[in-house]
Amino acid sequence: MALALAAGLFGALPLIAAPVAAQTNRSVNLDVPFVPTPDDVVERMLDMAQVGNQDYVIDLGSGDGRIAIAAVKDRGAKGAMGVDIDPARIAEATNNAKMAGVSDAVEFRQQNLFETDLSQASVITMYLLQRINLKLRPTLLELRPGTRIVSHAFSMDDWKPDAEANVDGRNVYFWIVPAKVDGNWKVQNPGGDFTVDLTQEFQKIAGTATVDGKSVPLSDPKLQGDRIEFGVETAPGKILRYVGRVTGGSIEPLPESQRAGDWRATRG
Repeated sequence: MALALAAGLFGALPLIAAPVAAQTNRSVNLDVPFVPTPDDVVERMLDMAQVGNQDYVIDLGSGDGRIAIAAVKDRGAKGAMGVDIDPARIAEATNNAKMAGVSDAVEFRQQNLFETDLSQASVITMYLLQRINLKLRPTLLELRPGTRIVSHAFSMDDWKPDAEANVDGRNVYFWIVPAKVDGNWKVQNPGGDFTVDLTQEFQKIAGTATVDGKSVPLSDPKLQGDRIEFGVETAPGKILRYVGRVTGGSIEPLPESQRAGDWRATRG
């Protein structure tokens, strides 16, 4: 791995450039060499993120633009943006997009990734240093629940990935931004209202339900993006499964929870 003063990172179709150090400084060491990565790593990144025609992809440290270009050209993403601090890479990427025939759907911006608006992304790809990942983590966690993030080589410490892969010795990590669900919820349920208290650590949740004054642990609670599910023992040996979508301060039922009836939940 080669290190420089800025995160001018180079993505890949057949190659991904190695990451460089902090992008908190706009000085750029243009002598940092590319370090090639097999394109099957890029393919796996796009596979894990399930990039498709409804996605807008932002590639942090886009280098010569190959990830952003691949997202549109090979996976049909409706748009992509690459961010890099190196002006030479931006010029190269812009030309590559033109050559690939996708310049109408792919753009490249020379800017600090910490100053980049990520709110429009449904998928974020990145190849950054661990400490840069950790510095970005609070911003990533504020993105729309369900936003998919895929990182080559570096994880996010105690925010464990939802999935990971190893391609010829190279690690790839995948996360789905979780909704914020910790706290008290009031559940309106045809069989009788009850409350749920949830605790949350990233996408891991636990909690209890209070039914008719009795507190019972939730059965197999799960959170994936804005999709939440949990079981509640409403009678001895009888567990109803509640599956819903979190929307701000409410949870709306999904079809998978038909046995639970037409329930709703709001923050207490």
